Amino acid sequence: MEEDDDMVKEGLLASPREIFSISGPIHLTSIDWNNSYHRTSVASCLVQAVYTLERDRQQNRIGLKSQAHHWWEFFNFTLAETLIDQSDGSIYGAVFQYKLFSYNYHSAPYSKTPPLQVIAFRGTIMKRHSRSRDLRLDLRCVRDSLHDSTRFVHAIEVIKTAVAKTGNAAVWLAGHSLGAAVALLAGKIMTRSGFPLECYLFNPPFSSIPIEKLVKSEKLKHGVRFAGSLVKAGVAIAVKGRHHHNKGQEDDSFMKLASWIPYLYVNPLDPICSEYIGYFSHRNKMFEIGAGKIERIATRNSLRSLLSGGGGGSSCSDSSSEPLHLLPSAYMTINTSKSPDFKRAHGIHQWWDPMFSGEYILHQFNQ
Repeated sequence: MEEDDDMVKEGLLASPREIFSISGPIHLTSIDWNNSYHRTSVASCLVQAVYTLERDRQQNRIGLKSQAHHWWEFFNFTLAETLIDQSDGSIYGAVFQYKLFSYNYHSAPYSKTPPLQVIAFRGTIMKRHSRSRDLRLDLRCVRDSLHDSTRFVHAIEVIKTAVAKTGNAAVWLAGHSLGAAVALLAGKIMTRSGFPLECYLFNPPFSSIPIEKLVKSEKLKHGVRFAGSLVKAGVAIAVKGRHHHNKGQEDDSFMKLASWIPYLYVNPLDPICSEYIGYFSHRNKMFEIGAGKIERIATRNSLRSLLSGGGGGSSCSDSSSEPLHLLPSAYMTINTSKSPDFKRAHGIHQWWDPMFSGEYILHQFNQ
């Protein structure tokens, strides 16, 4: 057994977490597309398929040794296209096609329809074949410059091609961590272009200080965020007062996203994504205490963008470079189970766990 563990570490054998029969939701033998747990499980497993595709490639696991195909074949999907990063040759995403799709599904207005295609993106893989490139893109997420990367430019081209062929109603986006950042940015761009997509975002990075994780006192959290909102609103009014002709355009750009409600999956013990919990709960609290006007201005803007002369990051001209977390609406799933460590709290496997315990909150932006 110890020898097997060593072989896994060296990449000669697949990790149990890459093997569908060991780690996948094998109990889901029939998918009910109206069931949110079922849809979540399918979307997250297709993201895991991308991770495993890249690990198969890195370790030259072909034929019977390959593990990735089980993650999509179990749910009756086929692999339509693998997405390759030009910089390092790694597989960062994939297009999966549902074999049982029928356009007749659309005759049932109150039921959820399965996707024709799911475009899924993996997160960072800390192995020597992909680590360097992935970490550089992680840094781009922090700097809000992911849109300039060759990986994202390729991803948005693939998404636009799929939507042009099948229509936006038949296409889902899904991603984990860095991949969730790619999917979120693409989803915002497509929504602003008039083509909103169903979007599943697992542990998406929040490009700001994780107050939710760092500050334990609820009163202190609210105080820090309240001060932040006051500063952002004040700076926004001052900056946009000097650029009055852009104000209407910026507000319109933000409001174009208001009706788009992506599915957001966060774990409070994961500092990479946990601040989304505070971001939305603070906004609700501001409205409750009668400070809604301040928060309407603050929530549209990033202090960093305002101070750098970007006007807040919501204008049409620079909407791609705005902070990812400037999001009007979301259907948020919070994992309330106790994750034993960061690796589990940030991992993709938690989202199809049959013992999953969560809190579900719909956040919709009020104009």
